[in-house]
Amino acid sequence: MRREAVDSSSLRSVGYREDSAELEVEFASGACYRYAGVPPEVHRALLAAPSKGTWFNREFKAFGFAYERLAD
Repeated sequence: MRREAVDSSSLRSVGYREDSAELEVEFASGACYRYAGVPPEVHRALLAAPSKGTWFNREFKAFGFAYERLAD
C-alpha cells in the first residue's frame, strides 16, 4: 500500500485501501501498523484533523480496530 506523508509531529505517513478498508499508519518513530475494517469516513476524518496525532490518539483508538504491526 502506498502511504502519503502527512503534516504531523506524531505521524509520518498514512495510506488507505478502500476496497479492503485497510489503513496503514507510519509513526514518527518509524513503527508501521495496518488497521482492518476502517471506513472511508474515518480515514477522511484523520486526514482532515488539525492535529492528526491528537485525533488518532483520542478518536481513532476508541474505535478499537484490529491491527497488526508491520516490519519497520
